[in-house]
Amino acid sequence: MLDDITDPAIESYLTWLTVEKGRSPRTIASYRLDLCAYEAALAERGVPITVATPVDVDTYLAGLQTRGRSLATVARARSAIRGLHRFLLDEGASASDPTVSTAAVRIPSRLPKSLDEESVTLLLDSVSGDDPLSLRDRALLELLYATGARVSELVRLDLSDLAYDSGLLRLIGKGDKERIVPIGRAAQVALGGWTAPAGRGRLVGVASQRRSDREAVFLNQRGRRISRQGVHLAVATRARRAGIADKVSPHVLRHSCATHMLAHGADVRVVQELLGHASVATTQLYTKVSSDHLQRAYLTAHPRAANDAGGRTEAI
Repeated sequence: MLDDITDPAIESYLTWLTVEKGRSPRTIASYRLDLCAYEAALAERGVPITVATPVDVDTYLAGLQTRGRSLATVARARSAIRGLHRFLLDEGASASDPTVSTAAVRIPSRLPKSLDEESVTLLLDSVSGDDPLSLRDRALLELLYATGARVSELVRLDLSDLAYDSGLLRLIGKGDKERIVPIGRAAQVALGGWTAPAGRGRLVGVASQRRSDREAVFLNQRGRRISRQGVHLAVATRARRAGIADKVSPHVLRHSCATHMLAHGADVRVVQELLGHASVATTQLYTKVSSDHLQRAYLTAHPRAANDAGGRTEAI
């Protein structure tokens, strides 16, 4: 089995990532798969992990690309392998780090997909029922667009994280990093409707609940904490019913939130903090999406952008 780790050094590294670095279960699971595959490939060549060479690492990563793995997959595998060997060197289990000279995997920057503002309004306004699932889905959609939250952050929300009367919300992001984000009036109203007895209250107690379910903000039809898949399904279903042809996911709404805020003049650092990006470079991708808005704003606002002193139109 690919996930049967035979080298205890890998398990030690994953434990260290969990306890010391606070990596999420999802990240640990991904790293586990990557390192198991790496260990298996080395074992076929009779090479223990602690004595792997730069050639061993490069050969393995090149093999991933040859087998058609995406650049993102290869980059993730490289990150997991590099972290493992650095850990082994620091712990004295290896004499050297074979990944020091391993070339980085360059992943082309992709412009984030987003909906235009009219499509977002159409989507949100299309969910207007007063049944529990309509109230839930309206709150889900409003919150995703209002905060740019990741779907993983949304499903982790507990009732204790809500302070929407004050316009605030606590999100737990990657690496269990906590951030407090503001939410607008529309999202506050939608959350209030969902958490009222006529909304969430009608689903609570439908099934025997664990404590995690009782504390969850968003529930499925069985009264359990909603899953990532459940959120994806709800968003896609509501978009289809609204007549939106583009494929819509929670991440599309996250992108839309960032793009629209920047288009309306928000500082990139503010958007970075709202979305929980570790690097402002990630947030700056959205400025490319908003370049057309920037040009229009420039032509409108700059005294000499459209006409010169003699009234002639300047070339741009």
